[in-house]
Amino acid sequence: MSPHQHLRCGLKQAAFEFYLWVMVCMSDVLSENAARAPSPSFGEKRAAAIYDLGHSTIFASRIDPRFSYCTYAPPHLGESKRPMQLVVVVHGTGRAFTEYRDAFAAFARWNDCIVLCPLFPAGPQGDGNRDGFKHLREADIRYDQILLSMVDEIAAKFGCDFSKFALFGYSGGGQFVNRFGLLHPERLWALSIGAPGSVTLIDFDQDWWVGVRDFEKRFGKALNLPALKALPVHMVVGKADMETWEITHREGGKFYMAGANDAGRTRPERLETLRKSFVQAGVNVTLDLVDNVPHDGLACVDTVQDFLAAVLGEMRGKAPSTAP
Repeated sequence: MSPHQHLRCGLKQAAFEFYLWVMVCMSDVLSENAARAPSPSFGEKRAAAIYDLGHSTIFASRIDPRFSYCTYAPPHLGESKRPMQLVVVVHGTGRAFTEYRDAFAAFARWNDCIVLCPLFPAGPQGDGNRDGFKHLREADIRYDQILLSMVDEIAAKFGCDFSKFALFGYSGGGQFVNRFGLLHPERLWALSIGAPGSVTLIDFDQDWWVGVRDFEKRFGKALNLPALKALPVHMVVGKADMETWEITHREGGKFYMAGANDAGRTRPERLETLRKSFVQAGVNVTLDLVDNVPHDGLACVDTVQDFLAAVLGEMRGKAPSTAP
């Protein structure tokens, strides 16, 4: 290990030891049993500093180990003067979840955020299906509930309140977050939908997945339009994202249904149709068309981070100060 790496590990360890000390102090106050619990050993503290802080290792979901996630937690986690916020980034069909985590790391460090990137592997049913997560439900799997359980896991791990979080997804992840945002808008403080190949419109004349007519029957809850109207929504796609081979639905395809291609031929056309359906429902939407960008999620990250930074600034400006 180089001197630079030794220094980096040392700084991470010191920050995490401070965080653990705070957690132990809180536990002493809240629980008599916790007060009697042994302090973490040197090895436990060092392992936590290396594998939990900064760019984490990959963890299996506690509720369903078929699914996993990685995180980025700023090294100054225990010293921040304002509450950490959570940003969830959902991969596309290529499952580049660690690349997205790395792309959001600097943003998280300087904006006091933790990043969570889930991995929904292809074929959890053993059938090689790459696309199940995009529609939230695959056989007995509810991907929205898997994600919410991961949010709860890291909230408990880092001692944070993540009752609301920001959500961004691109391509297949854009489909997931489009639908998650319709199902759980009350859990979000920001939503960014990136270049989905297919879109679910706020259309009460068409069934799921094209529209939301049978939404309550499918998911057991009504569409929460007041929460959706209060949610800052962002949509982003590259102007040069023109290929259609992967997004055109054909009769006999697993997701084909009436109206499957009606939102447009290309991703920019379909995202514009989605934007219009949100606006007609009273939802405030910011749409960014990124110049000279084809279907490339990492090339859109800066635009997404600008949106999130603006929402964070407004949200924190309204919150009571936690500084002494």
